[in-house]
Amino acid sequence: MSAIRTEALVGAAVLAAAASFMVYASKYANVDRGGAAYTLNASFRSVEGVSVGTDVRLAGVKIGTVTDIALDPVTFRAQTDFSVANNIELPDDSAIVISSEGLLGGNFVEILPGGSPFNLEPGDEIEDTQSSVSLVSLLLKFVSGGDE
Repeated sequence: MSAIRTEALVGAAVLAAAASFMVYASKYANVDRGGAAYTLNASFRSVEGVSVGTDVRLAGVKIGTVTDIALDPVTFRAQTDFSVANNIELPDDSAIVISSEGLLGGNFVEILPGGSPFNLEPGDEIEDTQSSVSLVSLLLKFVSGGDE
């Protein structure tokens, strides 16, 4: 009988540890809790280093995520959809840039707000885009000595 009681206590301790880990992970890992958001889109020449789930940031603060990436067969550009929290109103002349977290860090999507008094509506496209810069191509240009 004591073996069954011991097994039950160990099982309860394992479940409690798992539950506390899930609470910690959802609190500190920037897990999207299903808050209300609206969708915007942009067209990039290259989305190297960006995938579905990549952070969308404004002033270094996460305000959304990339929700879809598809190739436009007519323009050969990457059509990117991303969500933005409902409480963030972006001017309609905002720019969107694929930035790097550092030499060895990953990429993220950064929104640079404009100064227009009019805001983007759900489903609008941000037209001022800057694609990712390939670190390998920059290093090759540096080693080869220029744009030859």
